[in-house]
Amino acid sequence: MHREQTRFRLMESADRLRHSDMVVVEHPFSRRKFEAGKIYFLNTQKLGRKSLLVRGFEGDDGLFESARPDAQAFTLWDTIRNTVEDPDLTLYLVLDEAHRGMGNASVERSTIVQRLINGERGIPGIPVVWGISATVERFNTAMQVAKGRTRLPDVKVDSKRVQDSGLLKDTIALDIPDEDGRLDTVLVRRAAEKLKESTQGWAEYAVHQGSGETVVPLMVFQVPNKPNRGDIGKALDIIFQTWPELPPDSVANVFGEHATEQFDSHSVPYISPEQVQDQTWVRVLLAKDAISTGWDCPRAEVMVSLRAAQDATHITQLLGRMVRTPLARRIPGNDRLNAVDCLLPFFDEATVREVVKALTDGGDGVPPMGRVLVNPRQMMPNPGVTEAVWQKFTSLPSQTRPQRGAKAPIRLTALAQELVDDGLLPGAGRKAHARMHEVLDAFVAARQADFEKKRAAVRTVQGRTLIANVETGEMRDESFSEEADTAVVNDGYRRTARILSPDITRTYTEVRAARKDEAEDDFEEALIEAREDVAAIGLLNNLEQEFDSAAKKLSDDWLAEYGGQIKQLPHDRQEAYRQITALSREPQDVDLVRPELWIEATAVREAGGEPKPLPTYESHLLCDEHGLYPQDFKSDWEKTVLRTEAQRDGFRFWYRNPGRPSQDSLGIAYRLDGDTQIMRPDFVFFAEVDGGIVADIVDPHGLQYADALAKLQGLAIYAAEHADTYRRIESVAEVKGKLRVLDLTSDAVRRAVADAEDTSSLFGGTLARDYE
Repeated sequence: MHREQTRFRLMESADRLRHSDMVVVEHPFSRRKFEAGKIYFLNTQKLGRKSLLVRGFEGDDGLFESARPDAQAFTLWDTIRNTVEDPDLTLYLVLDEAHRGMGNASVERSTIVQRLINGERGIPGIPVVWGISATVERFNTAMQVAKGRTRLPDVKVDSKRVQDSGLLKDTIALDIPDEDGRLDTVLVRRAAEKLKESTQGWAEYAVHQGSGETVVPLMVFQVPNKPNRGDIGKALDIIFQTWPELPPDSVANVFGEHATEQFDSHSVPYISPEQVQDQTWVRVLLAKDAISTGWDCPRAEVMVSLRAAQDATHITQLLGRMVRTPLARRIPGNDRLNAVDCLLPFFDEATVREVVKALTDGGDGVPPMGRVLVNPRQMMPNPGVTEAVWQKFTSLPSQTRPQRGAKAPIRLTALAQELVDDGLLPGAGRKAHARMHEVLDAFVAARQADFEKKRAAVRTVQGRTLIANVETGEMRDESFSEEADTAVVNDGYRRTARILSPDITRTYTEVRAARKDEAEDDFEEALIEAREDVAAIGLLNNLEQEFDSAAKKLSDDWLAEYGGQIKQLPHDRQEAYRQITALSREPQDVDLVRPELWIEATAVREAGGEPKPLPTYESHLLCDEHGLYPQDFKSDWEKTVLRTEAQRDGFRFWYRNPGRPSQDSLGIAYRLDGDTQIMRPDFVFFAEVDGGIVADIVDPHGLQYADALAKLQGLAIYAAEHADTYRRIESVAEVKGKLRVLDLTSDAVRRAVADAEDTSSLFGGTLARDYE
């Protein structure tokens, strides 16, 4: 990320950093040392030999020896050396995109980054180095040969959890020509249409939500490093012809020349990359390859590239910079607003496959993407689906993945604040604290004798004195008891606060203080005694379990009581409650969200062959304008399941449950190797029975996978918890060429699944039946 953009992000996200504490290093910059408590942003190119920031520096061998610029008492290398050598200062180096600038560890000549890490020619190495990278191998290799370094374990971010969070787009749609010839004009026109559609989609979403959240989409127009000005001018003509309402001054460039560029009749000013996100007058951004690394722009939703096919790496890296969601959350049920469109007029099938693989697998600074689709089409809600079916759909409970370290009291107070903000429960914070105070009072009352002992222990420090007789060699020890000082009591108080939450601990301490006899005359003294009480409570057994249980129950009760009103709120507010619901160490139920628009592949390309249309099916909840839904089933028995279910009495519609972590995807928790994962069953079917709508889960289950039993056990637990929601919950598998089914609504089947050691014996045993 560019220095200014990194600085802007920190300013937006951190409430304890002052504007003046974040300094971008530019010439002239002459400091003897870096100032304590400040963050300095530096492009390592500023340490190159020709930079004014280092001119005149003399290392042990005269490194960079040349005339200093006027008013440059200290070079940047002087500043680094003086800061590192000061015993009262510690300099930290944080490397974003840390795999870059490492070079080859075996090469004798150091890169600038390696010189910062290792020190060289009189320049001491920076003592503490943090590296941030999507691909850390090169950084780790370089650090292994770094001088005098103690390496701490890597902190790894689970890419699946990042995708689950909604911070990244779910889909990249790649448009390429299906025929030979110069077709860039066609795809440029299509790109303009997509930008227009995206703009309209976000505008409608903002109006529908009524939340004031607006996104102004951007098209990134990537050109060769030596662009043909006539071609660019022609492309801009096409964009404005396709969308006449687009303002003529809505185009800018981020070329390295930092100048206004002329393309036929179009005068295009320069804008620095870090300003593009916030300068919404820019709707079309001309770029070369310089911004393919270290830059991101969440409102960039469309990219068209005039680069040649051999530039696949640049395309991939730039797309990797465009995958952040504009609102830092997934838009429920709308693939269009959760997608990036990329149009590649000069790319062939083979090169597109390279791009798809790179984006799917990730690497070289590019995060792995959920879906990369070539020439997809939109699917809209099937007009034949009745409101009763949709109501049944949205009532189906999906499950969230637990969060390590989640605390029930924090969840409760966060929920209370949201309920107050939305006017659903005035005074919710006060009511939450009062209820938890009652829980603590009851907890202490049930253990009064033990509490008195713990309180005495808090007020005194017990110890032993070991006495040795020098002449006889005899040793004895004596115990001692001293009154605890404030530091000891405060340590116990903080220990309790980590269990109860600091906020609840504070208010409970004040309540206990107010009850003291001396509170009226000396409240400060009463407060000191109350802190001792609270420190003692933290020593009682089972405090965390009972307190967390009570906090969770109150949170769950409120979420259930106000769930209907929460569903009427704008999506951003619903998402806030969804995140609070998920803030738990156990899987939590959340409602499915009705899908509004999907983007799906409609053809598959075999290597070296022509595009082959995918089979289409009727009666899906979403469909194209012909009422059909394309689907590339990976096995014949998935087709058999769909055909069999569609022939049952009362069948109305089916739903191909998305495999991605979207709000319209039914997720079910299961345990594997001590960790909770989320499975997503393949099919949900809807039928009409006695005038009402029922739902069935039918999940074709591959027995060959290592997690097959764990997923089946998770589905069985889900079936036990939600037996009233579904008519059938069944798992289907192929055994000896035959499809067999387990009915997970059966108690006997669920018990067998819980005790099983493998799935084959279950599907081949007497509890299963032939699927027909």
